[in-house]
Formats: sequence, structure tokens, C-alpha cells
Amino acid sequence: MSKDQTKDLLKFLKPFGEEIIEKVLWLRAFVWDMYPKTNELIYDNYNAVAFGWSPTDKVGHTFCSIAVGRSSKNIHFGFYWGSEIADPKKILLGEGNQYRYILVKKLNDFPKDYIKVLIKDAYDNSMSKVKDPKQLIEGNTITKSVSAVKRPAKGKSKKPAKAKSAKPKASKKKVAKKSIKSKK
Repeated sequence: MSKDQTKDLLKFLKPFGEEIIEKVLWLRAFVWDMYPKTNELIYDNYNAVAFGWSPTDKVGHTFCSIAVGRSSKNIHFGFYWGSEIADPKKILLGEGNQYRYILVKKLNDFPKDYIKVLIKDAYDNSMSKVKDPKQLIEGNTITKSVSAVKRPAKGKSKKPAKAKSAKPKASKKKVAKKSIKSKK
């Protein structure tokens, strides 16, 4: 079962620290326990480590996901097609055409029962998007992408600042004005 396949994910999450890893792994187990026959799609991208569950290996069929922002360290528990599921308690954030999420700060505050209802609706919605039953696969963890460059955490710069020269260079606008004057 894919719930036990954590090698890549743990490697990608390591820079975030133990507290975040613990929360993320708890959320991951929460979803895997509900949907063990789906697939986990992992993305180690520039801005975030994100992973979601899909009945196929297609991101467009993802029904829920977890993401940790590299600069903010916020944990999103999200719904890829969240705009298409009912949220009677209005807890989901996001105003775009598609993605909705909640911020997970404390696991004790995570609304498990309500989220289970949302996940079921999101899963049903996802299945309605699968047009070919041959696309359905079960229980895989698939690392879909790994970005070679990662966004630095807030307050950390990737490169040291360049030393400024004592004499500023002329801007292109000033150079252009000088050349116009010389033509007259």
C-alpha cells in the first residue's frame, strides 16, 4: 500500500522541520485511511511541496491535496476542484476559479468530520471527470515533478547582494535623450 511509501516525501519535507512534518504526515494518514485505493501525486516545486490524491495519475483528477509553502511555511489542506463542491459552513478559503483550502495551524482544530464530508464530495466530483475507466489505477505514490531550484525561506536570500559601484551608470533613458540632442 502506498501509505507506507514515504521516502521521497520525507526527503522533500525535511527542510520544513519536525513540527511541520508531523502535521503533514498526520494529514496524509487521514486521507490515506479514507481512500487507500487512490494515488498520491507528489510535486516538489519552486514555491511549495504539494501532494494530492487522485483516482488516476492525472493532476486534473486530484480531489484533495496538502501543500506547504516554502516561504510562508503555511500548510494548506485543499481541494483541487474546491469551487465545485458544497461548503455550507463556508470554511474554505480561495476566490479563484478552482482551488479551495483551509489553513492548518493546529491539528486539534482540524475539523475532521466536516472535512470528511468535503473529501467525499470532492472524490465523487473527481470521479465524474474520469472519462475512461482504463485510467483508474490503485494505491500508487508517484513523484510527478522535482524542481531543481527551490524558493528560499523568508529572510534568507539565495545569493549575496552585489556590491554597488561608487559611480552610478547612466540609465538607458538618459542615454537615449543625449543621442537625440546630438542629432539636432
